[in-house]
Amino acid sequence: MNPIILMALAATIGTWSVTALGAATVVFFKSPKAKLLNLMLGFASGVMIAASFWSLLQPAIERAEARPGLPAYFVVTIGFLCGAIFMWISDKIVSFARRRVDSTQGKANERLNRIIMLVLSITLHNIPEGLAVGVAFGALPDGYSTEALMGAVTIAVGIGLQNFPEGAAVSIPLRREGCSRKKSFLLGQASGIVEPIAGLAGSLLVVYVEALLPYALSFAAGAMILVAVHELIPECQRNQKTHPYFATMGIVSGFAIMMLLDVMLG
Repeated sequence: MNPIILMALAATIGTWSVTALGAATVVFFKSPKAKLLNLMLGFASGVMIAASFWSLLQPAIERAEARPGLPAYFVVTIGFLCGAIFMWISDKIVSFARRRVDSTQGKANERLNRIIMLVLSITLHNIPEGLAVGVAFGALPDGYSTEALMGAVTIAVGIGLQNFPEGAAVSIPLRREGCSRKKSFLLGQASGIVEPIAGLAGSLLVVYVEALLPYALSFAAGAMILVAVHELIPECQRNQKTHPYFATMGIVSGFAIMMLLDVMLG
């Protein structure tokens, strides 16, 4: 197998493992410290926003400019919007399914419905994240440099960081719904299993269908921006009255570190 594809698979297995670590908090805590989770979510969102440009959109523009056909600005804009729209549609599907189930099932199945929809929503959310990692590794050129590899690795690190609170966000509510610690952990980590699958698919796609690479890179950027802006940033800004700038400094720090690495190494 192509070593780039193997690296993409290894990276997404790593992000899945971080989800499992987050899910494992249910074994030790009734609820992890909100301050720490907010900091991690803020840092991850800053990393993802910076990575969306320097590691995904900028290479997408360069690849699109190097190919004949449609203008680069059109290619990248279409890919970016498709990624954001994909995530928006995914969220709408989950919300619709949740309302439909709640309206058709009785109180006896209410607990089961909440469990299913919680796991489903996080699982669906993880697909474009795995795709973003797979595309970042699949886009590595032949004879890639250490700097190019670091760009792909930092995307995986950013996604991995925000997977930790995601794993906890699944397992801890499941525990509160009455599931055992073991079942809560297993379901929590299972929500991230789609990331290696999506990562493998993304890397295979861009390695063997090079014409799609600019679209795939910008698609992943659009998905990541929507996740960061719509979900991670609002979530990490909870409890602002207690720590008004704690999560915000996490966002700024994550963006600055990712920008520093990309510009310095790239």
